[in-house]
Amino acid sequence: MTSPVSPSDHVSPRAALPAAQYAASRHAAWLGAAAIITDEISQVLLVHPTYREDDSWLLPGGVVEAGEHPHVACRRETTEELGLDLPLSAVLAVHSFSPRHADLQPATACPGEVRFVFDGGTLRPDQVEAIRLPHEELSEYAFLETRGAVQRLRPVDGRIMLAAYRGRLGNTATAHLADGRYILDVPALGRHDVHVRYRPLWESPLNRGPVPGPLPVQQAWAWCFVPDGRVVLVADPGLRGALPMLPGGTGEKTDATPEDTLHREAAEEAQLTLTDPVRLGWVLDETGEVYGGVSPTPGSAWPPGSPPSGRWPSALPPATPSPACSPPRPGSRPAGLGPARRAANPARGGDGIRAVGPAHRSLRRHRGDPCGGVRLS
Repeated sequence: MTSPVSPSDHVSPRAALPAAQYAASRHAAWLGAAAIITDEISQVLLVHPTYREDDSWLLPGGVVEAGEHPHVACRRETTEELGLDLPLSAVLAVHSFSPRHADLQPATACPGEVRFVFDGGTLRPDQVEAIRLPHEELSEYAFLETRGAVQRLRPVDGRIMLAAYRGRLGNTATAHLADGRYILDVPALGRHDVHVRYRPLWESPLNRGPVPGPLPVQQAWAWCFVPDGRVVLVADPGLRGALPMLPGGTGEKTDATPEDTLHREAAEEAQLTLTDPVRLGWVLDETGEVYGGVSPTPGSAWPPGSPPSGRWPSALPPATPSPACSPPRPGSRPAGLGPARRAANPARGGDGIRAVGPAHRSLRRHRGDPCGGVRLS
């Protein structure tokens, strides 16, 4: 296979420019590097610089120095800013910045910038405690939901952060942007403006027996499997972005059973036609955070040949069960993650329920698939 060539490869020696003139004709741009770093409940780390007049925040990172590679600069800058030497696992986004972008400060003589955003991983609680800032440069740091983070970033920085964060969340290919806009197709999580919500900490067991008679069943949710073993998620839209969740919802007066609720909600939300659901258990909402009462967690498989098609709320790319309910450390779980994790085990084939496909399959296998995958933590 022949390698690609540029127009300059076909220039005759007679027409070639002198070396100094050729070098002066090449476009020069700054290079920057930053990292998406999260805590164990998927909040993104921002730092507050002391030198910005508009009081905006930043992702950890900084400028690429002369002769330095972007990944080397990112690791150096995060070490200098946080006091932590963090490995970088992937390039989440590459962004090009034009010289006259509106988000640049008027006095900035920027010839343009190419910024690389890397995956800096998830910090353990002891690593968070070990963060040490250079206070002459950074006054504070914060872990924020993405919806809160975009409020503290400049508009273009917020769009870059969301593209990189969603690329990590969805395990999709590197996002390419110019002036905060995708230059290629927008991934599903970007099209639906998906965010991950942090909820109050609580833990409630998944109960396998019958629901006690006095307790009302308020909601029904399901693990709905596609033939290759992945799970259907839907995006529930809101004024501040969409939230990913399992198909299901609140019962109505016309629903005689939780299964009726599930069939109706799955059809309304994602045009899913379900087979007979298998009840995996129920969860007591002790805090009344949703509606009070009990939320059963049935499992079901939708028949081959009828893939989901997006309708309000919208069907998201399927996810494997384990990443879809990946838990943080014990004692620091957003509401519902513990029951979801325990429900995932029988949903994968335990307790005599046949698994539809290999639920442990790596999401990276689906990088070339337009559906991709969604990783929630």
